[in-house]
Amino acid sequence: MSPNLTLVSHHLCPYVQRAAITLLEKGVPFRRVYVDLDHKPDWFVAKSPLGKTPLLEVDDVVLFESAVICEYLDETLPGPLHPTGALERARHRGWIETSSAILSDVWGLETAPDAAGTYAQAALVRAKLERVEQALHPDGPYFAGSSFSLVDAAFAPVFRYFDVFDAIVDLGVFHTVPKVRAWREALARQPSVVGAVTADYPARLREFLRRKGAWLHQPPRAQ
Repeated sequence: MSPNLTLVSHHLCPYVQRAAITLLEKGVPFRRVYVDLDHKPDWFVAKSPLGKTPLLEVDDVVLFESAVICEYLDETLPGPLHPTGALERARHRGWIETSSAILSDVWGLETAPDAAGTYAQAALVRAKLERVEQALHPDGPYFAGSSFSLVDAAFAPVFRYFDVFDAIVDLGVFHTVPKVRAWREALARQPSVVGAVTADYPARLREFLRRKGAWLHQPPRAQ
């Protein structure tokens, strides 16, 4: 008998998206519950040791941290998204950690109050993506070739930010990484990636930029 799965989510959290993409790739039924992290409900605080999303409720057991959640799902549900070989699996884990480092740079980018800070953070993202470019499978469309993996699930939320950012101003992040650009485009078409967020994600992200006083919230003519 399959467990009851509930993904406790925040609308903008990229780590929630990783778990949602994995669940959608697995094709299993699950429920989503959204929380406001600025006003955390008591039940969420009681269940989340770190006060962060995502949480995955597996019947009466609560898992936290996206990497743990995704690996649990991959180990227990059909359709593996991790390589079978230990060495290649470890390599994939390293690139998943790289995506987390890029997300830290993206946080700095989306909260920077001025152009200098914004472009400095964009340069950090670009430098890391240039390393990723060297690791991508030459034939694509995914990180490791023809099969979608947990690395793809980890990077898709990174790229989704730039769907909004690029509509505001071109930060030059993808100019030097043609394989990454093609990978980004392929992931944007993946049904699990599309379905990992609500339709109002772009509007919610723009509102976040406004509330944070981000330079990115300003129109390009303010440069």
